[in-house]
Amino acid sequence: MRIRLIIMLMLACASAHAQLILDVEGGVVTGTSYNKVRIPNADGSLVNLASDLSSDSKAFYRIRAGYLIGKRHFVSALYAPLTLRYDGSFSRDVLFNNLNFPAGQPLTVHYKFNSYRLTYRYDFVLNGRWRVGAGLTGKIRDADVRFRNESEDTHYDNIGFVPLINFYASYKPSYRWMVILEGDALAARAGRAEDIFGGLSYQVNNKLGIKLGYRMLEGGADNDKIYNFSWINYASAGLLISL
Repeated sequence: MRIRLIIMLMLACASAHAQLILDVEGGVVTGTSYNKVRIPNADGSLVNLASDLSSDSKAFYRIRAGYLIGKRHFVSALYAPLTLRYDGSFSRDVLFNNLNFPAGQPLTVHYKFNSYRLTYRYDFVLNGRWRVGAGLTGKIRDADVRFRNESEDTHYDNIGFVPLINFYASYKPSYRWMVILEGDALAARAGRAEDIFGGLSYQVNNKLGIKLGYRMLEGGADNDKIYNFSWINYASAGLLISL
């Protein structure tokens, strides 16, 4: 249903000189460099889910539907769900969301960080080999952290709006090959966010391309209510479809 809404939104923006581009990406979350959580920020226990608990590799997907209008204007909508699971036990008592989780007691943590984004980008460099552009992204963050053991089950959810700077750069050494660096990022006093992809694409024909690379998702918030900063690594592959 969400995918259908994204596609309908982009179709509504269509014009006679627009090209629809679908970017369907998937792969594996290969690991978490860190995922530090303290809720509430003032009185909770600071834990690093990545080092204090264990997690397995997890498949992921994300879908972007975009329109290239003329040659330089690009608008897109992105749906990027993500939920990670951590299992194990803490070596000390942990206070999370005003509940105590004793040391040595097995528990499971579900960490959700879904993202919905609308982006406008203008490509100010455009020639036979290079395309470079920048723009603005409006992001809706749908986050939730849940701690659960045999006797306790509590979670802290947060939905909010985050403005980001969008950037894109690609270089074509040949007709079929392209090097890509793209992402959304912004830092402020109370937090930061970066979602960056770097990799290669191969143009199979004029309608279909294949991409392969590395993606990182990093950032978090430090405010009166919560402290959470994470760095998540992805091995990514995808299809670039022009319609």
